[in-house]
Amino acid sequence: MGTAPLLITQGDVCGIGPEIIARLWQREAPPDAVVVGDAGVMRRALAWCGHALPVAVLSAVDEPAPPHCLPVWEPPGLPTGLLDLPLGEIAASAGAAAAACIDAAVRAIQAGQGRALVTAPIHKEALHAAGSPYPGHTEMLQALAGGVPVRMMLANDELRTVLVTIHCSLREAIDRVTREAVLDTLRITHTALQRFGLAAPRIAVAGLNPHAGEGGLFGREEIDHIAPAIADARALGLDAQGPFAPDTVFMRARRGEFDVVVAMTHDHGLIPVKYLGVEQGVNVTLGLPFVRTSPDHGTAFDIAGTGRADPSSLAAALVMARRLSGPR
Repeated sequence: MGTAPLLITQGDVCGIGPEIIARLWQREAPPDAVVVGDAGVMRRALAWCGHALPVAVLSAVDEPAPPHCLPVWEPPGLPTGLLDLPLGEIAASAGAAAAACIDAAVRAIQAGQGRALVTAPIHKEALHAAGSPYPGHTEMLQALAGGVPVRMMLANDELRTVLVTIHCSLREAIDRVTREAVLDTLRITHTALQRFGLAAPRIAVAGLNPHAGEGGLFGREEIDHIAPAIADARALGLDAQGPFAPDTVFMRARRGEFDVVVAMTHDHGLIPVKYLGVEQGVNVTLGLPFVRTSPDHGTAFDIAGTGRADPSSLAAALVMARRLSGPR
């Protein structure tokens, strides 16, 4: 490969993660990527796809892979018996395997053996069943990176959105919308988009309440927290505007008025992007000291093992990781 590889973690083995990886290799066989996972699981996924490509088990994650194969590095501590797990069901060992792959991949990147991380979908309940203290990828990666402040961005060719709050109840999310949290999100977003090539990112901020609170008639979060955070950001030189009504600001961004929308809660921000099509959507974790992307969908337990999973979003995530990381 010549440079450090892009590392793709296999995700939950009971879902479609291994299958979309196999289909990606069936479609394009990326020469600069290595799968971090279980070789037997990947052989089975290739068989589901009717693909005769051999699996090459690497002794080190950055070992040069032979041509015309799917290269797999099996990290230490990977649970055994993964092929015996029932597909489409939550399993603690599947969660443990997913966590082990993520942990090993991050450590490899930190050691200079990987260029960027692309994560196939994991199941949060399986992760919890395995004893992980993290509710999802984002929180786990944040911890592995030393607790740096991070934010989730979902992006496609038409729209980018960054979230102030992510994996918590809506009731709790409202309490987490503070002046400090919004300002941190604006800073992280501005810095990340500059690194991605936008010299002066135009950031729209969506309100939390209907009509962005309508002057306090429908809630005071915009007055007490969101607008002051925008003012703080502008004082720092950021091009942040709002708060705007959440039901219209995404259309304005899609038409080119803004480069990104900062949304207060998970579904506020993700529904507009996913509505445009999950096939090209990519999740990017902002604030990490390395590039991490993932597909814009979950484990799809209902179609696991059927050979029908679509690798398009994974392919888009790989392209994004390649573009954002550059060669090392």
